[in-house]
Amino acid sequence: MVYAQRNPLSRFGGFSNMGGGQANAGGKDSLTFEKRNFADDTAAIRYRYLDSARYRALDSSISDFFDRTPMKPEYVNLGNNGTATRSLMFRPNMKAGWDHGFHAFDPFLFSVNDTRFMVTDKPYTELTYLLGSKAEQTIGVLHTQNIKPDWNAGIQYRLINAPGFFSSQNTNHKNIRFHSNFTSKNKRYNAFFVAISNGIQASENGGIISDTFLLNSNTVYNDFFNIPTRIAKVPNVRRDFFNVKLNTGNKYSNGQFLFRHQYDVGKKDSVVTDSTVNRFFLPRFRFEHTIQFNSYAFTFLDNQVVLDSPYFREFYDLNITTDSVPIKFKDKWSELSNDFSVVQFPDPTNPLQFLKVGATLFNYSGSFSNGNDKFSNVMLHGEYRNRTKNRKWDLLLKGSFYSVGRSIGNYDVQASIRSFLGGRWGYVEIGAQNVNRDPSYLFLRKTSFPVLLKNDLNDENTLHLYASTYNPLLKLRLAADYYLLSNYVYVSDFYKVNQEAAIFNLLRLGLNKEFKIAKNWKWYLDAYLQTITGNPPVNVPLLYARSRFAYEGKLFTNLRLSTGIDVRYNTPYASPGYSPVLGQFYFQDQENIVIRPDIATYVNFKIRNFTGFTRLENLNSLTFTNGFGFKNSNVPTHLYPMPGLLLRIGFFWVMIN
Repeated sequence: MVYAQRNPLSRFGGFSNMGGGQANAGGKDSLTFEKRNFADDTAAIRYRYLDSARYRALDSSISDFFDRTPMKPEYVNLGNNGTATRSLMFRPNMKAGWDHGFHAFDPFLFSVNDTRFMVTDKPYTELTYLLGSKAEQTIGVLHTQNIKPDWNAGIQYRLINAPGFFSSQNTNHKNIRFHSNFTSKNKRYNAFFVAISNGIQASENGGIISDTFLLNSNTVYNDFFNIPTRIAKVPNVRRDFFNVKLNTGNKYSNGQFLFRHQYDVGKKDSVVTDSTVNRFFLPRFRFEHTIQFNSYAFTFLDNQVVLDSPYFREFYDLNITTDSVPIKFKDKWSELSNDFSVVQFPDPTNPLQFLKVGATLFNYSGSFSNGNDKFSNVMLHGEYRNRTKNRKWDLLLKGSFYSVGRSIGNYDVQASIRSFLGGRWGYVEIGAQNVNRDPSYLFLRKTSFPVLLKNDLNDENTLHLYASTYNPLLKLRLAADYYLLSNYVYVSDFYKVNQEAAIFNLLRLGLNKEFKIAKNWKWYLDAYLQTITGNPPVNVPLLYARSRFAYEGKLFTNLRLSTGIDVRYNTPYASPGYSPVLGQFYFQDQENIVIRPDIATYVNFKIRNFTGFTRLENLNSLTFTNGFGFKNSNVPTHLYPMPGLLLRIGFFWVMIN
């Protein structure tokens, strides 16, 4: 088994990456390899993120299927695993400085920020396999091991492949990540390395012609694949797991490379216990250099388009001629950053308290069909973090300012405080963040893509205030998020960019509660209420709720079981439309959607290091109209229905060598 636990604050808002030094400033790591005497099937594993010194335990919970998938329950897609996604929760872009603007496939990317730098006393491997209806497959492999007590390396691979229920809806995503972290014997030098390759491939069909085909009396449409779509017509495509060729759709690629190294200045110390001498190094100053290189390529192509296509003419104002067949739009970017920082530790015995200042030089290079673009930015940044030794207070003060370059005047300032008030009251947190940013490049300047820009876009400004409390005894979390936005930039049609000059605000209240109904029967409730002042161009439901009624218990010595019903619901609202060429969800207020609750049943079990998952989804699509079947699918995005009955089975297996 793996020594792990479920973090009770995993849904607790605000900042969690408190750090800036070694988790243990001593001569031995927090895992003492020489003295541990574990059984052959056990391992002690901890991990940390790049900007954190706090080590965490792995999550061994089996109650929620979505803990093992990149697609989270509050997200909706276009009807197939791996297609463009969006959240039902309001999440504005809060990144200052340059941004490319393509984010519909972000949940399926590996990133530097979510890289787990591990420490383990034995080689550790995770295998994930998920098989769904219509040959949907997800394969995941993670292997990590400590080459030496202070040097860990790991590699991770993930494949998401789904032919889809509808025509031209197949997806094929591949992610590879290599990571390593090293600490010298004298504890003065630390190094981190990450190399990532993301390949995203999603066919596009423009949506079905009409959702009336779902309940059509013609039996040929019982197979959703035969329903006509607005682009990539049925005769030109086929559903095949082994056919990964992209004829019509989006193909994105992203490479990330990061190397960070640090050198500490301080003093040596030691503690004598019996006959053992544990040597420590207490840092006073840290000198840090980080170099990062990112490459991006965004492509939409259609090799099957017909001349004078009515779809492209009507929705994108494009006249397709022999000279423009096949259609292809492509943007390429490279981003190189160099950061130099100095960290000071007021109390050398508490590496979770530090003051950090630095500067970053960014160099950008873009390549489009109509030319190139090169520019630079300089960002100054500083932060103060303090997690007190008694672990009762966490404080964060952080800011960055773009002082030179095209993004001059952009900034991001944050402040947050979290406190543990005792076992009876739990945790409370309050915080604020204010971001002033350039609109994303896709919306601001000419690229290869057919975007109708609006002249003189102003900087976007977003203020986010938040507060939350978590009570472990009641297993209750309450949260409030308040957004105040000005100059909000959005896509207003298939290819048109607009800006909302009026200031508006959004308030979201959230509740997460676990109820114990009986000895092994539980009810999980997640509910969010979102209210907006005025009439801004924002599509969110008033209410989103998820409810799980489950049996959870240990049936035998090594068998844990979690089974129940999972229901998700959101109130009717004018949902966003989707532009396949730009890969963007756009604002529309003409088509209101009314959906039935999404209903799924599941059985999850765990036997030692093996976890099995079974889910039967979209039970709500059951209908007796024109015969029995699962055809009455919800349509969360206009003309993009969810599939009918969907069966998913899979496993998560941990192996320790």
